[in-house]
Amino acid sequence: MSDPCLLPAVGAVVAAPALLGVAGFTSAGIAAGSYAAGMMSSAAVANGGGVAAGSVVAVLQSAAVGTVGGAVGGLVAALI
Repeated sequence: MSDPCLLPAVGAVVAAPALLGVAGFTSAGIAAGSYAAGMMSSAAVANGGGVAAGSVVAVLQSAAVGTVGGAVGGLVAALI
């Protein structure tokens, strides 16, 4: 790495999948009874029964599935 300031960003990208899994955001969906399930329930109640596209819950679930992670990983790789 050419810039020591990038080390925390790289660490965050590497740790993100594990942290999302611990919270209950998995590639198979949101785990029942998890913190993520509570977030999803609150978001659905606040939005009249559905989780809004682009909401925090939706973005975190997309990241867990990998549809967001590839773009972030590519960005970090481009910065190194």
